[in-house]
Amino acid sequence: MQVPFLDLKAQYLSIKDEIDAAIQNVLNDTAFAGGPYVAAFEKDFAPFCQTQYAIGVNSGTSALWLSLIALGIGPGDEVITVPNTFIATAEAISYCGATPVFVDIDEKTYNMNPALIEAAITSKTKAIIPVHLFGQMADMDPIMDIARAHQLYVIEDACQAHGAEYKGRRAGSIGDTGCFSFYPGKNLGAYGEGGAVVTNNPELDQKIRMLRDHGQSKKYYHTYIGWNCRLEGMQGAILKVKLKHLPEWNAARRKNAQLYHQLLQGISQIILPQEADYAAHVYHVYAIRVKNRDAVIKSLGENGVNCGIHYPVPVHLQAAYRFMNFKPGQFPVAEKCAEEYISLPMFAELNETQISYCTQVLKKFIET
Repeated sequence: MQVPFLDLKAQYLSIKDEIDAAIQNVLNDTAFAGGPYVAAFEKDFAPFCQTQYAIGVNSGTSALWLSLIALGIGPGDEVITVPNTFIATAEAISYCGATPVFVDIDEKTYNMNPALIEAAITSKTKAIIPVHLFGQMADMDPIMDIARAHQLYVIEDACQAHGAEYKGRRAGSIGDTGCFSFYPGKNLGAYGEGGAVVTNNPELDQKIRMLRDHGQSKKYYHTYIGWNCRLEGMQGAILKVKLKHLPEWNAARRKNAQLYHQLLQGISQIILPQEADYAAHVYHVYAIRVKNRDAVIKSLGENGVNCGIHYPVPVHLQAAYRFMNFKPGQFPVAEKCAEEYISLPMFAELNETQISYCTQVLKKFIET
């Protein structure tokens, strides 16, 4: 049996008529760059995230970068985040001219450990970016308490957490801004690149809208030095269709995760992902941990089970950040997890037969 890591075609075929009609509407209206289809998606996405505003942009990376720029963060400033994330989190900080400052993670949730934040704060610290990794939100109450005590901004990196919840509050609704990616493989994925910023702050909403479009609120009249970070009309139309199905898809991911849990429970050589008491996890990634990862992945692949690794090298040990002189061992939990993660197949259309086969292959290798 072949089990794909992700099956985008299966999802497309399940909503083909809706998607095809939405694309045809954009073609008929020739509304390609920003425009009414992006605005219509923004109008739906804001209440989904329990926020007042949503601003469509061209990627999750741009969402993070524009949030930082809009908050006035730049050269000489420091922003606290975690090293076990996609490099875009740190890149956005660096591209503002600011410096990423890393803190280690909680080994159960794989998210920022709030107990370590205070020690990382200096007079240069301006913001905290907690990353809601794999579809589970970070422990936001203590993070927000620390931020308020030190007058720091909080930008939620929710690029993997569309619809995830913290004590009933949606990802993106707690910090000053929330940033989302609509890369095709995400729980809510475009058919190309895309992203969004959500916020409850009208001033930030207005400024980010201008920054994404060359700093203009009126064509050819530029208040800020901005950039071209607009979301395409085609992607706005596609995302509006797909957003209607996201709760159903997230529920299917949660059901699939529970079946993985059930079939892999009690195997001492495997550490399963844990859902925090405060969380509603949406399982963008179902990451287990094992000691002999390379051998396990090889065995799974030879038996038709396609897996991934999110992420094999923490950001502080990437060649791109060598100039900061981080050493192995500085963030031991993040480094340990990075050596052990295996992302098993996870998507809404994954079926019980496929999950059963994945776990059978995995258990056969682990137990021999």
